[in-house]
Amino acid sequence: MQIKCFEQIESWKEARSLVKDVYAIFRDSKDYGFRDQIQRAAISVMSNIAEGFDRGSNKEFIQFLVIARGSLSEVKSLAYAGLDIGHLAPDSFENIDKRCTNLSNMIDGFIRYLRNSDRKR
Repeated sequence: MQIKCFEQIESWKEARSLVKDVYAIFRDSKDYGFRDQIQRAAISVMSNIAEGFDRGSNKEFIQFLVIARGSLSEVKSLAYAGLDIGHLAPDSFENIDKRCTNLSNMIDGFIRYLRNSDRKR
């Protein structure tokens, strides 16, 4: 199946779901700096997947997927910090940690696919 729009990309759908969860988990946090940082990092993941899709080449798309993966690592790192400073319950941390690992694997697989594809935009 040819992907015609970024909304069809499975990793984008998963990133969107992660954003929703991150916003829900930190909705009541009074540590606005921390909350805003982890929310921005999560949004960056889905935004870079979308932006990369509409670039002119696989090389550019891959570059944006690498940036998305970096933002995903930021979400995961901030989740560790949130756990350590008491902003994140252990079960919520486990959820974010597993989702980040899964999404990182999805992005890695997509990068491998694009490196061997002649996808035209």
